[in-house]
Amino acid sequence: MNESHALLEPPALLDRPAAQQPDWPDPCALREVVDELAARPQLVSPQECDRLRARLASVAAGEAFLLQGGDCAETFAGATPGAVERKVRTLLQMAEVLAAGMDLPVVTVGRIAGQYGKPRSSAMETRDGTVLPSYRGDAVNGMDFSTEERTPDPGRLLQAYRTAADTLARVRELTGNPAPVRQEFFTSHEALLLPYEVGLSRTDPLTGRRFGMSGHMLWIGERTRQPDGAHVEFAAGICNPVGVKLGPTADPADVLALIDGLDPDRQPGRLTLITRMGAGRVRDVLPPLVERVAASAGPVTWVCDPMHGNTFSSPSGYKTRRFDDVLDEVVGFFEVHRALGTHPGGLHLELTGEAVTECVGGTPAVTLESLNQRYETACDPRLNRDQALELAAAVGELARLAPGVVVS
Repeated sequence: MNESHALLEPPALLDRPAAQQPDWPDPCALREVVDELAARPQLVSPQECDRLRARLASVAAGEAFLLQGGDCAETFAGATPGAVERKVRTLLQMAEVLAAGMDLPVVTVGRIAGQYGKPRSSAMETRDGTVLPSYRGDAVNGMDFSTEERTPDPGRLLQAYRTAADTLARVRELTGNPAPVRQEFFTSHEALLLPYEVGLSRTDPLTGRRFGMSGHMLWIGERTRQPDGAHVEFAAGICNPVGVKLGPTADPADVLALIDGLDPDRQPGRLTLITRMGAGRVRDVLPPLVERVAASAGPVTWVCDPMHGNTFSSPSGYKTRRFDDVLDEVVGFFEVHRALGTHPGGLHLELTGEAVTECVGGTPAVTLESLNQRYETACDPRLNRDQALELAAAVGELARLAPGVVVS
Protein backbone atom coordinates (compact mmCIF):
# COMPACT_ATOMS: atom_id res chain seq x y z
CA MET A 1 0.00 0.00 0.00
CA ASN A 2 1.24 3.49 -0.81
CA GLU A 3 2.52 5.18 2.37
CA SER A 4 0.53 8.35 1.63
CA HIS A 5 -2.68 6.31 1.68
CA ALA A 6 -2.85 6.65 5.47
CA LEU A 7 -3.32 10.40 5.01
CA LEU A 8 -6.64 10.01 3.25
CA GLU A 9 -9.95 10.73 4.87
CA PRO A 10 -12.71 9.86 5.68
CA PRO A 11 -11.53 7.06 7.98
CA ALA A 12 -13.47 4.44 6.01
CA LEU A 13 -10.71 4.62 3.40
CA LEU A 14 -7.84 3.95 5.77
CA ASP A 15 -7.87 0.17 5.59
CA ARG A 16 -8.57 -0.14 1.88
CA PRO A 17 -5.84 -0.76 -0.71
CA ALA A 18 -5.56 2.15 -3.15
CA ALA A 19 -4.44 1.09 -6.62
CA GLN A 20 -2.78 3.37 -9.18
CA GLN A 21 -1.72 6.05 -6.71
CA PRO A 22 1.51 8.01 -7.31
CA ASP A 23 4.42 7.56 -4.96
CA TRP A 24 4.20 11.06 -3.51
CA PRO A 25 7.68 11.87 -2.13
CA ASP A 26 6.49 14.29 0.60
CA PRO A 27 3.46 13.04 2.58
CA CYS A 28 3.35 16.23 4.65
CA ALA A 29 3.11 18.38 1.53
CA LEU A 30 0.33 16.12 0.24
CA ARG A 31 -1.55 16.51 3.52
CA GLU A 32 -1.31 20.29 3.23
CA VAL A 33 -2.67 20.18 -0.30
CA VAL A 34 -5.63 18.01 0.72
CA ASP A 35 -6.39 20.47 3.52
CA GLU A 36 -6.18 23.39 1.12
CA LEU A 37 -8.51 21.68 -1.35
CA ALA A 38 -10.95 21.10 1.49
CA ALA A 39 -11.00 24.84 2.13
CA ARG A 40 -11.58 25.81 -1.52
CA PRO A 41 -15.06 26.44 -2.99
CA GLN A 42 -16.73 23.35 -4.42
CA LEU A 43 -16.65 23.05 -8.20
CA VAL A 44 -20.18 21.70 -8.70
CA SER A 45 -23.33 21.62 -6.58
CA PRO A 46 -25.37 18.78 -5.06
CA GLN A 47 -28.41 20.04 -6.95
CA GLU A 48 -26.59 19.68 -10.29
CA CYS A 49 -25.48 16.16 -9.39
CA ASP A 50 -29.02 15.19 -8.46
CA ARG A 51 -30.30 16.62 -11.74
CA LEU A 52 -27.84 14.47 -13.67
CA ARG A 53 -28.88 11.41 -11.71
CA ALA A 54 -32.50 12.09 -12.68
CA ARG A 55 -31.47 12.34 -16.34
CA LEU A 56 -29.53 9.07 -16.08
CA ALA A 57 -32.58 7.40 -14.53
CA SER A 58 -34.35 8.18 -17.80
CA VAL A 59 -31.47 6.58 -19.69
CA ALA A 60 -31.69 3.42 -17.55
CA ALA A 61 -35.44 3.29 -18.26
CA GLY A 62 -34.82 3.40 -22.02
CA GLU A 63 -36.23 6.92 -22.36
CA ALA A 64 -32.98 8.76 -23.15
CA PHE A 65 -29.42 8.22 -24.40
CA LEU A 66 -26.11 9.25 -22.80
CA LEU A 67 -23.28 10.87 -24.73
CA GLN A 68 -20.12 11.13 -22.64
CA GLY A 69 -16.89 12.29 -24.23
CA GLY A 70 -13.75 14.36 -24.16
CA ASP A 71 -10.00 14.12 -23.85
CA CYS A 72 -8.21 10.97 -22.82
CA ALA A 73 -6.06 13.15 -20.56
CA GLU A 74 -6.70 16.86 -20.22
CA THR A 75 -3.61 19.03 -19.96
CA PHE A 76 -3.27 22.35 -18.23
CA ALA A 77 -1.80 23.99 -21.33
CA GLY A 78 -4.60 22.62 -23.50
CA ALA A 79 -7.43 24.06 -21.41
CA THR A 80 -7.65 27.31 -23.36
CA PRO A 81 -11.03 29.03 -23.75
CA GLY A 82 -11.03 28.28 -27.48
CA ALA A 83 -10.20 24.59 -27.04
CA VAL A 84 -12.87 24.21 -24.35
CA GLU A 85 -15.43 25.85 -26.62
CA ARG A 86 -14.59 23.60 -29.58
CA LYS A 87 -14.86 20.51 -27.40
CA VAL A 88 -18.19 21.55 -25.90
CA ARG A 89 -19.63 22.53 -29.27
CA THR A 90 -18.55 19.21 -30.79
CA LEU A 91 -20.32 17.29 -28.05
CA LEU A 92 -23.47 19.39 -28.35
CA GLN A 93 -23.50 18.95 -32.12
CA MET A 94 -23.11 15.20 -31.67
CA ALA A 95 -25.98 15.23 -29.20
CA GLU A 96 -28.20 16.97 -31.76
CA VAL A 97 -27.33 14.39 -34.41
CA LEU A 98 -27.96 11.49 -32.03
CA ALA A 99 -31.25 12.94 -30.77
CA ALA A 100 -32.53 13.37 -34.31
CA GLY A 101 -31.53 9.86 -35.32
CA MET A 102 -32.81 8.13 -32.20
CA ASP A 103 -35.84 10.28 -31.49
CA LEU A 104 -34.70 10.32 -27.87
CA PRO A 105 -33.39 13.11 -25.64
CA VAL A 106 -29.61 12.96 -25.23
CA VAL A 107 -27.89 13.59 -21.90
CA THR A 108 -24.55 15.29 -22.61
CA VAL A 109 -21.64 14.75 -20.22
CA GLY A 110 -18.10 15.92 -20.93
CA ARG A 111 -14.88 14.21 -19.90
CA ILE A 112 -13.82 17.68 -18.93
CA ALA A 113 -12.69 19.87 -16.01
CA GLY A 114 -11.07 17.05 -14.08
CA GLN A 115 -9.53 14.40 -16.37
CA TYR A 116 -5.98 15.34 -15.34
CA GLY A 117 -4.84 11.97 -13.98
CA LYS A 118 -4.21 8.70 -15.83
CA PRO A 119 -3.70 5.11 -14.64
CA ARG A 120 -0.64 3.43 -16.11
CA SER A 121 0.23 -0.17 -16.84
CA SER A 122 3.73 0.41 -15.43
CA ALA A 123 4.77 2.72 -12.62
CA MET A 124 8.15 3.35 -14.26
CA GLU A 125 9.36 4.18 -17.76
CA THR A 126 12.79 3.36 -19.19
CA ARG A 127 14.53 5.32 -21.94
CA ASP A 128 18.12 4.69 -23.00
CA GLY A 129 18.83 3.02 -19.67
CA THR A 130 17.31 5.83 -17.57
CA VAL A 131 14.38 4.81 -15.35
CA LEU A 132 11.89 7.45 -14.21
CA PRO A 133 8.29 7.46 -12.96
CA SER A 134 5.71 7.17 -15.71
CA TYR A 135 3.69 10.22 -16.70
CA ARG A 136 0.45 10.00 -14.72
CA GLY A 137 -1.28 13.12 -15.99
CA ASP A 138 -0.70 16.82 -15.40
CA ALA A 139 -2.23 16.59 -11.92
CA VAL A 140 0.73 14.42 -10.87
CA ASN A 141 3.82 15.13 -12.98
CA GLY A 142 5.04 16.42 -16.34
CA MET A 143 5.42 14.71 -19.71
CA ASP A 144 9.07 15.71 -20.24
CA PHE A 145 11.42 12.82 -19.48
CA SER A 146 13.49 14.37 -16.68
CA THR A 147 13.78 13.72 -12.96
CA GLU A 148 12.35 17.14 -12.14
CA GLU A 149 9.32 16.77 -14.41
CA ARG A 150 8.53 13.14 -13.59
CA THR A 151 8.71 13.49 -9.78
CA PRO A 152 5.11 13.55 -8.46
CA ASP A 153 4.30 17.01 -7.11
CA PRO A 154 1.19 17.46 -4.90
CA GLY A 155 1.15 21.14 -5.80
CA ARG A 156 -0.11 20.06 -9.21
CA LEU A 157 -3.38 18.99 -7.55
CA LEU A 158 -3.99 22.65 -6.74
CA GLN A 159 -3.24 23.59 -10.33
CA ALA A 160 -5.73 20.92 -11.41
CA TYR A 161 -8.35 22.58 -9.22
CA ARG A 162 -7.64 26.02 -10.68
CA THR A 163 -7.72 24.71 -14.25
CA ALA A 164 -10.96 22.84 -13.59
CA ALA A 165 -12.55 25.98 -12.11
CA ASP A 166 -11.55 28.03 -15.17
CA THR A 167 -12.80 25.32 -17.52
CA LEU A 168 -16.13 25.07 -15.71
CA ALA A 169 -16.55 28.82 -15.87
CA ARG A 170 -16.08 28.66 -19.65
CA VAL A 171 -18.51 25.74 -19.97
CA ARG A 172 -21.13 27.68 -18.05
CA GLU A 173 -20.58 30.73 -20.24
CA LEU A 174 -21.29 28.57 -23.28
CA THR A 175 -24.27 26.57 -21.98
CA GLY A 176 -25.89 28.60 -19.20
CA ASN A 177 -28.44 31.38 -19.34
CA PRO A 178 -27.77 33.64 -21.16
CA ALA A 179 -25.36 31.75 -23.42
CA PRO A 180 -24.64 31.19 -27.11
CA VAL A 181 -25.92 27.60 -26.82
CA ARG A 182 -28.31 26.95 -23.97
CA GLN A 183 -28.31 23.26 -23.25
CA GLU A 184 -27.71 21.08 -20.22
CA PHE A 185 -24.09 20.02 -20.02
CA PHE A 186 -22.56 18.04 -17.18
CA THR A 187 -18.96 17.22 -16.29
CA SER A 188 -17.24 13.96 -15.39
CA HIS A 189 -13.85 12.39 -14.90
CA GLU A 190 -12.24 9.28 -13.49
CA ALA A 191 -12.03 9.48 -9.69
CA LEU A 192 -8.47 8.22 -9.80
CA LEU A 193 -6.41 10.51 -7.56
CA LEU A 194 -7.94 9.95 -4.16
CA PRO A 195 -6.28 12.88 -2.35
CA TYR A 196 -7.87 15.25 -4.89
CA GLU A 197 -11.29 13.60 -4.66
CA VAL A 198 -11.27 13.41 -0.86
CA GLY A 199 -10.16 17.03 -0.61
CA LEU A 200 -13.09 18.13 -2.76
CA SER A 201 -15.75 16.01 -1.04
CA ARG A 202 -18.39 17.94 0.87
CA THR A 203 -21.40 17.22 3.08
CA ASP A 204 -24.44 19.11 1.86
CA PRO A 205 -25.67 21.16 4.85
CA LEU A 206 -29.25 21.05 3.57
CA THR A 207 -29.55 17.28 3.31
CA GLY A 208 -26.60 15.82 5.21
CA ARG A 209 -25.62 13.83 2.09
CA ARG A 210 -21.99 13.65 0.97
CA PHE A 211 -20.94 14.47 -2.59
CA GLY A 212 -17.74 14.50 -4.57
CA MET A 213 -17.71 18.11 -5.63
CA SER A 214 -14.97 17.82 -8.24
CA GLY A 215 -17.48 16.87 -10.99
CA HIS A 216 -21.08 15.90 -11.55
CA MET A 217 -20.35 12.26 -12.42
CA LEU A 218 -17.29 10.30 -11.29
CA TRP A 219 -16.26 6.91 -12.55
CA ILE A 220 -14.02 4.07 -11.40
CA GLY A 221 -11.57 2.71 -13.95
CA GLU A 222 -10.92 -0.83 -15.10
CA ARG A 223 -7.67 -0.90 -13.08
CA THR A 224 -9.22 0.39 -9.83
CA ARG A 225 -12.59 -1.35 -9.62
CA GLN A 226 -11.61 -3.91 -6.97
CA PRO A 227 -14.76 -4.39 -4.82
CA ASP A 228 -12.65 -4.20 -1.64
CA GLY A 229 -10.53 -1.28 -2.88
CA ALA A 230 -10.36 2.34 -1.82
CA HIS A 231 -11.85 3.71 -5.04
CA VAL A 232 -15.02 1.67 -4.64
CA GLU A 233 -15.20 2.60 -0.98
CA PHE A 234 -14.87 6.28 -1.83
CA ALA A 235 -17.54 6.12 -4.54
CA ALA A 236 -19.88 4.21 -2.23
CA GLY A 237 -19.73 7.10 0.23
CA ILE A 238 -20.83 9.86 -2.16
CA CYS A 239 -24.22 10.56 -3.70
CA ASN A 240 -23.08 11.54 -7.19
CA PRO A 241 -23.98 9.41 -10.17
CA VAL A 242 -21.05 7.01 -10.50
CA GLY A 243 -19.74 4.81 -13.28
CA VAL A 244 -17.59 1.69 -13.45
CA LYS A 245 -15.47 0.64 -16.43
CA LEU A 246 -15.73 -3.06 -17.28
CA GLY A 247 -13.20 -4.72 -19.57
CA PRO A 248 -13.37 -8.13 -21.27
CA THR A 249 -12.14 -9.96 -18.16
CA ALA A 250 -15.00 -8.67 -16.00
CA ASP A 251 -16.64 -11.52 -14.13
CA PRO A 252 -20.43 -11.43 -13.56
CA ALA A 253 -19.96 -12.17 -9.85
CA ASP A 254 -17.55 -9.26 -9.46
CA VAL A 255 -19.93 -6.96 -11.33
CA LEU A 256 -22.80 -7.93 -9.05
CA ALA A 257 -20.55 -7.32 -6.04
CA LEU A 258 -19.76 -3.86 -7.40
CA ILE A 259 -23.46 -3.13 -7.88
CA ASP A 260 -24.19 -4.25 -4.32
CA GLY A 261 -21.42 -2.05 -2.97
CA LEU A 262 -22.12 1.05 -5.05
CA ASP A 263 -25.89 0.90 -5.42
CA PRO A 264 -27.33 -1.28 -2.67
CA ASP A 265 -30.70 0.51 -2.78
CA ARG A 266 -30.95 0.23 -6.58
CA GLN A 267 -31.52 3.95 -7.07
CA PRO A 268 -32.41 4.80 -10.68
CA GLY A 269 -29.62 6.80 -12.31
CA ARG A 270 -27.08 6.08 -9.59
CA LEU A 271 -24.90 3.53 -11.42
CA THR A 272 -23.60 3.43 -14.99
CA LEU A 273 -21.76 0.36 -16.28
CA ILE A 274 -19.32 1.37 -19.02
CA THR A 275 -18.19 -1.62 -21.08
CA ARG A 276 -14.86 -1.56 -22.96
CA MET A 277 -14.58 -4.97 -24.59
CA GLY A 278 -13.02 -4.49 -28.03
CA ALA A 279 -14.75 -4.98 -31.38
CA GLY A 280 -13.60 -8.58 -31.65
CA ARG A 281 -14.93 -9.64 -28.25
CA VAL A 282 -17.98 -7.55 -27.41
CA ARG A 283 -20.50 -9.98 -28.94
CA ASP A 284 -19.09 -12.89 -26.92
CA VAL A 285 -18.22 -11.43 -23.52
CA LEU A 286 -20.94 -8.82 -23.04
CA PRO A 287 -24.07 -11.06 -23.11
CA PRO A 288 -23.31 -13.00 -19.90
CA LEU A 289 -22.77 -9.74 -17.99
CA VAL A 290 -25.97 -8.16 -19.25
CA GLU A 291 -28.00 -11.31 -18.60
CA ARG A 292 -26.77 -11.72 -15.01
CA VAL A 293 -27.20 -8.05 -14.15
CA ALA A 294 -30.67 -7.88 -15.70
CA ALA A 295 -31.74 -10.98 -13.79
CA SER A 296 -30.25 -9.99 -10.42
CA ALA A 297 -29.81 -6.24 -10.14
CA GLY A 298 -32.60 -4.54 -12.06
CA PRO A 299 -32.13 -1.62 -14.43
CA VAL A 300 -28.74 0.06 -14.71
CA THR A 301 -27.37 2.41 -17.33
CA TRP A 302 -25.37 0.43 -19.90
CA VAL A 303 -22.85 2.48 -21.89
CA CYS A 304 -20.32 1.47 -24.55
CA ASP A 305 -16.72 2.70 -24.47
CA PRO A 306 -15.56 1.56 -27.93
CA MET A 307 -12.16 3.22 -27.63
CA HIS A 308 -10.01 1.40 -25.08
CA GLY A 309 -10.44 -2.13 -26.38
CA ASN A 310 -9.40 -1.18 -29.91
CA THR A 311 -5.98 0.42 -29.45
CA PHE A 312 -2.95 -0.80 -31.40
CA SER A 313 0.51 0.46 -32.35
CA SER A 314 1.08 1.65 -35.90
CA PRO A 315 4.25 0.66 -37.81
CA SER A 316 5.59 4.15 -37.04
CA GLY A 317 5.09 3.60 -33.30
CA TYR A 318 2.01 5.74 -32.70
CA LYS A 319 -0.81 4.34 -30.58
CA THR A 320 -3.95 4.55 -32.66
CA ARG A 321 -7.46 3.18 -33.21
CA ARG A 322 -9.38 2.39 -36.37
CA PHE A 323 -12.64 4.26 -36.82
CA ASP A 324 -14.21 1.11 -38.27
CA ASP A 325 -13.30 -0.88 -35.14
CA VAL A 326 -14.79 1.81 -32.91
CA LEU A 327 -18.03 1.74 -34.89
CA ASP A 328 -18.08 -2.07 -34.99
CA GLU A 329 -17.89 -2.29 -31.21
CA VAL A 330 -20.85 0.09 -30.95
CA VAL A 331 -22.75 -2.06 -33.45
CA GLY A 332 -21.98 -5.16 -31.40
CA PHE A 333 -23.08 -3.37 -28.23
CA PHE A 334 -26.45 -2.55 -29.83
CA GLU A 335 -26.84 -6.09 -31.16
CA VAL A 336 -26.29 -7.63 -27.73
CA HIS A 337 -28.76 -5.37 -25.97
CA ARG A 338 -31.39 -5.75 -28.65
CA ALA A 339 -31.08 -9.53 -28.52
CA LEU A 340 -31.51 -9.48 -24.72
CA GLY A 341 -34.25 -6.87 -24.60
CA THR A 342 -32.18 -4.34 -22.67
CA HIS A 343 -31.45 -0.70 -23.50
CA PRO A 344 -28.14 0.26 -25.16
CA GLY A 345 -27.91 3.40 -23.10
CA GLY A 346 -25.01 5.45 -24.39
CA LEU A 347 -21.52 6.11 -25.67
CA HIS A 348 -18.34 6.96 -23.76
CA LEU A 349 -15.76 8.38 -26.19
CA GLU A 350 -12.32 9.91 -26.24
CA LEU A 351 -12.58 12.83 -28.64
CA THR A 352 -11.57 16.40 -29.25
CA GLY A 353 -12.91 19.38 -31.13
CA GLU A 354 -9.55 19.76 -32.90
CA ALA A 355 -8.51 18.48 -36.34
CA VAL A 356 -6.03 15.98 -34.92
CA THR A 357 -4.71 12.89 -36.72
CA GLU A 358 -4.74 10.24 -33.99
CA CYS A 359 -7.34 7.63 -35.05
CA VAL A 360 -7.22 6.20 -38.58
CA GLY A 361 -10.20 6.16 -40.92
CA GLY A 362 -13.26 8.34 -41.09
CA THR A 363 -14.07 11.00 -43.69
CA PRO A 364 -11.83 12.69 -44.66
CA ALA A 365 -9.68 9.68 -43.91
CA VAL A 366 -6.73 9.73 -41.55
CA THR A 367 -4.17 7.16 -42.72
CA LEU A 368 -1.41 5.35 -40.89
CA GLU A 369 1.05 7.48 -42.83
CA SER A 370 -0.60 10.76 -41.76
CA LEU A 371 -0.72 10.08 -38.01
CA ASN A 372 2.32 12.28 -37.44
CA GLN A 373 0.70 15.38 -38.91
CA ARG A 374 -1.26 16.37 -35.80
CA TYR A 375 -0.74 13.70 -33.17
CA GLU A 376 -1.25 15.81 -30.05
CA THR A 377 -2.79 13.61 -27.35
CA ALA A 378 -1.16 13.43 -23.93
CA CYS A 379 -1.95 9.74 -23.68
CA ASP A 380 -4.38 7.77 -25.89
CA PRO A 381 -5.64 8.59 -29.42
CA ARG A 382 -8.84 10.61 -29.77
CA LEU A 383 -11.46 10.95 -32.49
CA ASN A 384 -11.21 14.32 -34.20
CA ARG A 385 -14.26 16.52 -34.74
CA ASP A 386 -15.14 15.08 -38.17
CA GLN A 387 -14.77 11.50 -36.97
CA ALA A 388 -16.84 12.20 -33.86
CA LEU A 389 -19.70 13.69 -35.86
CA GLU A 390 -19.52 10.85 -38.40
CA LEU A 391 -19.77 8.33 -35.56
CA ALA A 392 -22.79 10.15 -34.11
CA ALA A 393 -24.53 10.03 -37.50
CA ALA A 394 -23.77 6.32 -37.88
CA VAL A 395 -25.12 5.53 -34.41
CA GLY A 396 -28.24 7.58 -35.11
CA GLU A 397 -28.77 5.52 -38.26
CA LEU A 398 -28.15 2.32 -36.32
CA ALA A 399 -30.86 3.28 -33.82
CA ARG A 400 -33.43 3.58 -36.61
CA LEU A 401 -33.03 -0.08 -37.53
CA ALA A 402 -35.62 -2.50 -36.23
CA PRO A 403 -34.68 -4.37 -33.04
CA GLY A 404 -32.79 -7.55 -33.82
CA VAL A 405 -31.34 -6.32 -37.09
CA VAL A 406 -27.67 -7.26 -37.42
CA VAL A 407 -25.51 -4.67 -39.17
CA SER A 408 -22.95 -6.10 -41.58
